[in-house]
Amino acid sequence: MSGPAPIIVTALFGKQDAAYFDNLRRAHYPAERNQLTAHLTMFHHLGPSLEAELKQRLASETRGVPAPAARIAGLMSLGKGVAFRIESPELADIRDRLADAFAAMLTPQDAVGWRPHVTVQNKVTPAEAKALQAMLELDFRPRPVQIAGLASWWYRGGSWEPLSRHMFA
Repeated sequence: MSGPAPIIVTALFGKQDAAYFDNLRRAHYPAERNQLTAHLTMFHHLGPSLEAELKQRLASETRGVPAPAARIAGLMSLGKGVAFRIESPELADIRDRLADAFAAMLTPQDAVGWRPHVTVQNKVTPAEAKALQAMLELDFRPRPVQIAGLASWWYRGGSWEPLSRHMFA
């Protein structure tokens, strides 16, 4: 399927970190709802008319640029799920620049403050989510996480179709 659809923008993890998050998703996300690999959403819905400018801006933010420092800072409750909170002032700066560029076209969800996180469980009972968070917190230690690049995707209902990938130097 191709053609106009909303665009999602994510940060891409390095291979080891992506595998770590994906393993947790396979273990704890309801299988029938786990249609995506682990991801760090920067924008949930940009209009398809922004495709060309978005690609250009993502390329300029990454081309020849060292990867931003980032870390897994803690766990966060989603009520019916659990996520890892990600901290990266440099990645937040990139997101701010993109948000400024597209300010007039942002949805309310994308216009409010950004809470960077990676969901490893969702759509479960609050009790299940609380139990997983307690288990993960037992041996949690903040640690670096590799941000390898930025990507954009066409959103087509449940599935995401790759639009562009932009890797840091």
